[in-house]
Amino acid sequence: MTYSHIMVPVDLEHADRLGKAIETAKSLATQFGAKLTFVAVTSELPGGAAHTPAEFDKKLAAFAQSQGEGLSGGVASKSYVAHDPAVQIDGILHDAIEEIGADLVVMASHVPNVLNAVWPSHGGKMASHADVSVFVVR
Repeated sequence: MTYSHIMVPVDLEHADRLGKAIETAKSLATQFGAKLTFVAVTSELPGGAAHTPAEFDKKLAAFAQSQGEGLSGGVASKSYVAHDPAVQIDGILHDAIEEIGADLVVMASHVPNVLNAVWPSHGGKMASHADVSVFVVR
């Protein structure tokens, strides 16, 4: 099996914790000659990553370009604005797969804990509901 378009959900406020997942995505993109698209969700309100959605989009694009240097398949970014990102993120990411035409999702996870019984992880939800392969990197 080969992949042609890999979606990488990112949280710009915690970009320093995404290294392992991003390196995995880059390695797979290199192996398959696939395009990488970094996807992120923000709100209209100022946040830790940016003051406006336009600023957020520019920061995401710069982040994607810096991470995708040297990849033969290319790199892109796509930001989404949500009224309540914490509530809407799973649905937005799920819809983004189809919108951008991704055939693989590579995303970071967190160390599971007891709260996962009440609030499942975004990676777990994505893996359970997506129509494409999902590689959750811990």
